[in-house]
Amino acid sequence: MSYKNGKDILPASLLKELQNYIQGEIIYVPKKEKKRAGWGENNGTRLIIERRNREIFRLYQNGSTVLELIQTFHLSEDSIRKIIGKTRERLKEAAATP
Repeated sequence: MSYKNGKDILPASLLKELQNYIQGEIIYVPKKEKKRAGWGENNGTRLIIERRNREIFRLYQNGSTVLELIQTFHLSEDSIRKIIGKTRERLKEAAATP
């Protein structure tokens, strides 16, 4: 956030109106309301993890054991099992949706 001088960026009529409420002080003008980005959406982390999780599930379906997946992806057994379970649920939901 940076400081801007109102007389440099605001129309004269708006500046006069603001001066009726506040003069010589700093005021914060919030951003317009919009949906906030979810975790990892802006930097691509979410996409990377989704791809990794799909790969874990694909390998599991093709016969890799949980122990092999733990060693390959350096995740805990609990994490691998959660990824497999959640991916399986998503696929069932997607298949059930017409």
